[in-house]
Amino acid sequence: MKKIALAILNWNGKDLLEQFLPSVVAYSPEATIYLVDNHSSDKSVSFVLENFPEVKIIQNHDNFGFAKGYNHAISHIDEEYIGFINSDVEVTPNWLQPILQLLEEKQYHIIQPKILDYKNKEFFEYAGAAGGFMDRFGYPFARGRVFQELEKDENQYLSAEIFWASGACFFMSKRYFIDLDGFDEVFFAHQEEIDLCWRAQNKGLKVYCTTDSTVYHLGGATLHNQNPKKTYLNFRNSLLMLTKNLPATNLPFIILSRLVLDGIAGIQFLLQGKWKHTLAIIHAHFSYYRNFSIALEKRKQNKIKKYFYINSLIFNYYVKGNKKFSAFLAK
Repeated sequence: MKKIALAILNWNGKDLLEQFLPSVVAYSPEATIYLVDNHSSDKSVSFVLENFPEVKIIQNHDNFGFAKGYNHAISHIDEEYIGFINSDVEVTPNWLQPILQLLEEKQYHIIQPKILDYKNKEFFEYAGAAGGFMDRFGYPFARGRVFQELEKDENQYLSAEIFWASGACFFMSKRYFIDLDGFDEVFFAHQEEIDLCWRAQNKGLKVYCTTDSTVYHLGGATLHNQNPKKTYLNFRNSLLMLTKNLPATNLPFIILSRLVLDGIAGIQFLLQGKWKHTLAIIHAHFSYYRNFSIALEKRKQNKIKKYFYINSLIFNYYVKGNKKFSAFLAK
């Protein structure tokens, strides 16, 4: 049996599978490939069965989203290591070799490749770039991406330990995934990988980006940045993640600050005529309040540690004018 599995989550993504699955199959001889299908109503499954018989099919009986979709599939995967890879990712020759070597060395426990933009392949891609970080208020950014600013890849970021690995493509041991109770299913989708990486680090595990491996991510294939549902999930899940993982001494101030900052963001959306996004933030807050006690219960399972890279991403970006991750290196 092969040591590594690639699990591709799919929901009505036949067109994406036609476009991106060929590269995954061609350039991943080291891996067993699984299609994790979230009860698609298109012909995704039949397309894979007919054209890629080497790909194994795991069929969920409903659209469980990213978190529960993967959690439900794990029991059907026997390989030691699992790569979680989006259906809109193009891989490159020999991309798995440096990742598998790092997993075998066991110095790092969650690993992502360098993620570049499929539409503009000289630039980093929004979802993960060269590895993710977070400020004290829970705003994520990455080496090569700060808010909407994407840097050109000029090999300025080498392989390094990071804070979070992108859900678009990352790898870890199945054993560690199970030990961490997998993704938080309340999240449904968005930021569940950051929460997983934070909980992993609370248990002493390390997250790493290897720039010796490169993939290209289309991005926005399931939910575009302009979709209010994505706004809802990002704002709600960020608050839940902070509540679960922040040290108790920081929690009240950070949560109150975030609620205020979210309110300001809602006003900005309203002034821009994007009232649906304002409503999404309001709904996100009410959902957070409903799930607050659940998040508090989950934090009891954590050995909480303090993690953030810079004090305030908003201050650095809007006041100091730092548009690139490299500007934060001096802190």
